[in-house]
Amino acid sequence: MATEEPFHGPGPGEPAGALRLVDLTMRYGDVTAVDRLDLTVPAGSFFALLGPSGCGKTSTLRMVAGLAEPTGGRILLDDEDITRLRPYRRPVNTVFQNYALFPHLDVFENVAFGLRRRRQPDVAGQVRRMLSLVALDGYERQRPSQLSGGQQQRVALARALVNRPRVLLLDEPLGALDLALRRRMQLELKRLRAEVGGTFVHVTHDQEEAMTLADTVAVMNAGRIEQLGTPAELYEFPATAFVATFLGRSNLLAGRVYGRDGDDLLVQAYGRRFSVPSARARADSGEVLLGVRPEKVRLVDTPEQVPAGHQWLDGTVGEVGYLGVSTEYSVRTGAGVELSVFAAADGEAPRIPPGTPVVAHWHPRHAFLLHGGSTFRDAGTAAPPPVPPPPVPLSAGPE
Repeated sequence: MATEEPFHGPGPGEPAGALRLVDLTMRYGDVTAVDRLDLTVPAGSFFALLGPSGCGKTSTLRMVAGLAEPTGGRILLDDEDITRLRPYRRPVNTVFQNYALFPHLDVFENVAFGLRRRRQPDVAGQVRRMLSLVALDGYERQRPSQLSGGQQQRVALARALVNRPRVLLLDEPLGALDLALRRRMQLELKRLRAEVGGTFVHVTHDQEEAMTLADTVAVMNAGRIEQLGTPAELYEFPATAFVATFLGRSNLLAGRVYGRDGDDLLVQAYGRRFSVPSARARADSGEVLLGVRPEKVRLVDTPEQVPAGHQWLDGTVGEVGYLGVSTEYSVRTGAGVELSVFAAADGEAPRIPPGTPVVAHWHPRHAFLLHGGSTFRDAGTAAPPPVPPPPVPLSAGPE
């Protein structure tokens, strides 16, 4: 039974919204949606929960909002337990994907709803200031049906922010917008976050959106956090095969570590040898996945053109896709693996037609090493054949 006791956290003007989830669990019958989640969201941060459908991110958000009751664990806000508080007792507001505006109320009354319910003073002044903040001056008497999708989204944000929540929960609020409008609203969200303060927790399956908006990103999979860090940390040095392939694209070569050379680990994959700096390795023995991002790979005509110190695989161009800012090449290698290569559409290099023999090369410092074994299947990568002795020559440029 939920308690009626109100929240007793910091008063107005004090630091806002340090959120901590302790052993938080949500089960639906035999299905575990959120699995003993431990997570800290610092006060004042813009935090993103990123993951595919069914990973547990929305269930987590609903528990924080008080819209779903945890099976186990605790939710702490500014070190006070709010796990059993009813939604209206929590200093938390939620913006949903469908905005949930009251169709029978105009813009002014939609934004004023929470203030009137809590009998706040100067409702008109607070609403006008908030509408000005979201650039909706002059729209006070329009109904939601008279507004565009972007305008409705800003009304929903104004309605949530006018209540000065310690934590603003954003449940894929940009998902219903077209690409151009979504990008504009991403900039609006960053601006609002800078102006109003507080803690923002954004749930999304859109990798680009999470990386654009958030200070910190937590990648969820099967109810658990696979990795947490800044967007740059997660992208440049993923912790698992799932993170490497969900957050952007990665080429993953299944191999085995067979030794060391100074600060480098030596890896054999598909009959070839490669090296990876040990500082870029999540695993240092046994079965591994050697990863390199498509934009870090370059294409040349012959092995003689590979820069000194680079490693390479030769192959043939398969599919070619024009993406606007880049061209994507699928390279079918003689080693039995297919690589993705992104070449910047800078107007300098001619497009390479399908069927052209090429050499794909990269610098070892751009590679990373992940645990292999059971992760081969998760990464969509076939396990490599046994390593045959003796080792073949190192793929590090022309012989």
